[in-house]
Amino acid sequence: MSDNFIYYLQYISQGLPVTLSLGVAGILSAGIIAVILSCLLSLQRTCLNRVIYCYITIFTGSPLLVQIFLIYFGPSQFQETLSQFPTFYKMISSPWFCAYLALTLNSAAYTTQIFYGSLKAVPKGQWEACNALGMNRYQTLKIILPYGLKRALSTYSNEVVFVIKGTALASMIPVMDVMKYSNKLNGEYYDFSIFIAAGLIYLLINGSLSIIMRIIERRALVFERQ
Repeated sequence: MSDNFIYYLQYISQGLPVTLSLGVAGILSAGIIAVILSCLLSLQRTCLNRVIYCYITIFTGSPLLVQIFLIYFGPSQFQETLSQFPTFYKMISSPWFCAYLALTLNSAAYTTQIFYGSLKAVPKGQWEACNALGMNRYQTLKIILPYGLKRALSTYSNEVVFVIKGTALASMIPVMDVMKYSNKLNGEYYDFSIFIAAGLIYLLINGSLSIIMRIIERRALVFERQ
């Protein structure tokens, strides 16, 4: 391995904390939102379901990059109004926060589809058994939800990887992540191996996450192998 390539790795790694913070924060926030929305969808409230489906359609039907641009550049169109709320305006003007918000909302839409699909796939007999015991829909969800989420882990692990890869788009706004450092370095050296180094870093992160998710899935579904 050449000295230049090692230098590239060291330089690009400066963006690793930002990439990881964006990815982990986005994954956790999106997961929480998705669980809530999946439960709300399962309650079968027509008007509420329409609002949630509208949100899902918007964020799954438009590119993540467009969402990042809208969230980052959009508030500047209302600067005079938002400046009256300095704390909020400072937060919404932060490139990191805007990238985090876009990643969270985008991933939450996809994750809601995964979790809700898993809940719908739970055998009808389990819902009927809870109903026979006199449980309402909310009480039934408390019983069914853990099982449904465990069954969703296999598909959800792919979404976790997609979120980490999606953080690379944050480099399109002033966020100093792995990809931003790669672009900056490439502007100086014009060496394609810079992006090979960046790819290796993303591969290491996603490979580690995949292994972790497989371990979690194996332990969560151990009851099926007994």
